[in-house]
Amino acid sequence: MLKASPVIVGYNAVTPYGEGIDVCWQGLLSNQTSIDDIKRFDTSHFKSSKAATIKDLVPGKGKSFVFQMLERLKKNINNPMPEDADLILASLNGEIDFLEDEILTGKKGLEESRLGLLLAKAHDLFKVKGRGMVISAACASSSVAIARAASLIRSKKSDCVLVVSCDCVSEFVISGFSSLMALDKQSARPFDKNREGLNVGEAAAYILLMSKERADKEKRAVKGSISGWGISCDANHVTGPSIGGEGLFLAINRALESGGMAAEEINSICAHGTGTVYNDSMEMKAFKNIFGEKVLPTYSIKGGIGHTMGSAGLMDALVVLETIQSNVLPPTVGTENVDEEAAGWIKKEEVRLENDVVLSTNSGFGGINSALIIGL
Repeated sequence: MLKASPVIVGYNAVTPYGEGIDVCWQGLLSNQTSIDDIKRFDTSHFKSSKAATIKDLVPGKGKSFVFQMLERLKKNINNPMPEDADLILASLNGEIDFLEDEILTGKKGLEESRLGLLLAKAHDLFKVKGRGMVISAACASSSVAIARAASLIRSKKSDCVLVVSCDCVSEFVISGFSSLMALDKQSARPFDKNREGLNVGEAAAYILLMSKERADKEKRAVKGSISGWGISCDANHVTGPSIGGEGLFLAINRALESGGMAAEEINSICAHGTGTVYNDSMEMKAFKNIFGEKVLPTYSIKGGIGHTMGSAGLMDALVVLETIQSNVLPPTVGTENVDEEAAGWIKKEEVRLENDVVLSTNSGFGGINSALIIGL
């Protein structure tokens, strides 16, 4: 039996496509990438010069890139934000440019880069006074945050949780992925047989969850629900996933169990799909172990907006909400020659179908895996 689900009453994002999830959605449907040459810093000594960046962010002047992104996000909140909402901030690196300043120029920034300070700023910016929490769980940060928010609501420890996520393209992050030889010199090609790696992206996004009772009381339109969630850690390697997909398999099973659902009820999959050989292959193995003979329409958005790190799970969730409302799955931007392992699953073009129960998966360094089941 399907368990009571926390409902979604608001969401939006700022991405390299522009301001608003609708702009991002149309960018993905156009099958055009937002990945381009990095102009923010010198990339001549890195494996790739490509990333997906938000235009017109200004370095310095006391405001970090992610805070500037959050300010733009605040302008794109269409409905009143409940003052008593609890707040979960999800980020991999937070205000990393402050830390970079101290390392590269000697200007003090270490203390200013702490995620706890960014949480306080987010409380003030979004004008919420509920309890605050930071979740930094590698590239699954915001999907883990959504799972945590949903758990708080289902257990009646809260009836309203705002999840905010943000990460920016920085020299620190690019240098790290470059040293791992994990960057694609072109635009990312998830599940493509010629894929070479990922491209870093940046985004700020929010999702507002409520109990169904409170949403009804406040007459808020319900845009979807978090029906199930699961988290695991395969503890395989500092950066590499367990190549058999055992950890992700466990997270998906836990999501199905938490939602009181069977695998047969899932209509489609929004995959993590970074474009790295190991991640894409691991995900396909996990999917096939879960769904058996059933082949589900599957896509990744990272060829469009890049890998937005801590924001990746939240961005995936927002795109899933767009697919549910439109009954359209976007193409996997950048993919031209689907790898044999993903044949039949990955779609290079948009797919139209009734799509009311979607699995969204994310994975990150340290072996963390997360799965969300998002429905109407």
